[in-house]
Amino acid sequence: MLLSLFLCVKGKEEILNFFSKNNLLGGINMNFQQIFVSIDNFIWGPPLLILLVGTGVYLSFRLKFLQIFRLPLALKFAFKKDKDDNNCEGDVSSFAALCTALSATIGTGNIVGVATAIKLGGPGALFWMWMAAFFGMATKYAEGLLAVKYREVDENGQMSGGPMYYIKNGLGHKPYSMFLAKSFSFFGIGVALFGIGTFPQVNAIVESTNIVFNIPIIMTAAIITTLVALVTLGGIKSISRVAEFCVPFMAIVYIIGCLAVLIVNYTAVPAAFSFIITSAFTPTAATGGFLGSTMILAMRMGVARGVFSNESGLGSAPIASAAAKTKDPAKQGLIAMTGTFIDTIVVCTMTGLVLTLTGAWSSDLSGAAMTNYAFTEGLNIIGQYIVTIGLMFFAFTTILGWNYYGERCTEFLFGIKGILPYKLIFIVLVASGAFLELELIWTIADIVNGLMAIPNLIALISLSGVVVFETKKYFNELEQSNMLKSSKVVEVN
Repeated sequence: MLLSLFLCVKGKEEILNFFSKNNLLGGINMNFQQIFVSIDNFIWGPPLLILLVGTGVYLSFRLKFLQIFRLPLALKFAFKKDKDDNNCEGDVSSFAALCTALSATIGTGNIVGVATAIKLGGPGALFWMWMAAFFGMATKYAEGLLAVKYREVDENGQMSGGPMYYIKNGLGHKPYSMFLAKSFSFFGIGVALFGIGTFPQVNAIVESTNIVFNIPIIMTAAIITTLVALVTLGGIKSISRVAEFCVPFMAIVYIIGCLAVLIVNYTAVPAAFSFIITSAFTPTAATGGFLGSTMILAMRMGVARGVFSNESGLGSAPIASAAAKTKDPAKQGLIAMTGTFIDTIVVCTMTGLVLTLTGAWSSDLSGAAMTNYAFTEGLNIIGQYIVTIGLMFFAFTTILGWNYYGERCTEFLFGIKGILPYKLIFIVLVASGAFLELELIWTIADIVNGLMAIPNLIALISLSGVVVFETKKYFNELEQSNMLKSSKVVEVN
């Protein structure tokens, strides 16, 4: 904590000079980076990638590819208010729960994460993001369903749910159930404090505002920290109110900006799609500032960044789904599923196409700077403002969403007495996130993401029978209800 406060007070250059003068840098930073990269490569090796995608494939078959045939119904539920839900248990509306989940997913993963994936894995990485998202929709459906089915009410009267609860209540008193539940909560706090929730988001915001608006890093960090403190201390209702406004507004603005670039360069769009698909199955040759990549690297980067972006299988979104006012677990599962569709199939695709057809992917730039360059090429100076402002809002709401996820994990492990200390630590880490190097940030985020996903995926596979049963039950009831309504219409006529 003292180090975090030190980072807040000192400027970035001054901090680096301090360490250099005292010979504290040397090879230590490089050694730490190499250690974390080795750990990251081990965790995100073939076993976890197979487990992540394999769980989605397995659930897709068991649910008869519900993500295709039930997507129109899911989108209808997501954007049409159901008055009956107002009388159900829960803290916020289903739409607010979806926006809270989207606030945590639509963030740097859609702008910086896509750029990072394509920079390292080539345009083919976007195809593997699509594949991860397609099967991830079935995973997200199962997560949302189980979250509502096994949720509880905490001592403050708030809904608590998510993987730790469907592991504890769904798997029963099996020897490993509480170990998995506590492991998930522990790693969930780690992701909130040291992964998606803080460092990558803050770093992306301060980098973009510094490049585009020339705002000092320390000033941006101070503003972000103050706003985060004001909103998060109000709990889920405060967070969901901000998310309900910011997420739809900025998603629409960003998508319009992307469409403008695609329309201006419409003749290059078919070639960009073709290049993305062919690059997914063949090595991508070095060009410009791009060093070339293999199919395996494209697949790894696409899946890893896809999970970072839409969080399917990670177990975070069901924590928000559990707060929804609804009585039907399967209905909330459908609504939760649309989050992955919107996040990756829509928003990430827009970013990836812009990066590919403008040629920004092969430049010497990376991260937010690459995406800024792509939009500037497509829309001149207006483009970089769209990216920067979009990134600011997306990343800020992601911080808010993950603050709530970490809070629920803290409550599970330590009770409500642990919530305030957690929030204070979170705020301090938000303040210090602006002064860390980008490569190390992404590596740490990848590591804790992978560790968080493992207990959740084990639970999803173990409880897949419950998911199938609840799904059949819900659609049978829905069909009977529709038949009853139809018969009443006929009688009236």
